[in-house]
Amino acid sequence: MTADADGLEACTPEPGSFAVDARDGRIGRVMGRVGASVRLRPPGGGAAWDCPPASVRPAPPGLVLRARVAEVNREGQLPR
Repeated sequence: MTADADGLEACTPEPGSFAVDARDGRIGRVMGRVGASVRLRPPGGGAAWDCPPASVRPAPPGLVLRARVAEVNREGQLPR
């Protein structure tokens, strides 16, 4: 594995976990794999995107917490 500028190594994330797209720093929940790519979705919803496995990094704990808060906040705003 190779490390990026932040010292994070590429990883093979589990579906449901959070990961960072090292190409632009976006965090996303891992939805699974699509062909050779890893499919990520922004916290709280939105359009998913594909990321090459070599650009996927584990999300640091602080970003994971922020992402979970974003999801909870969005769930609280949805009509019931």
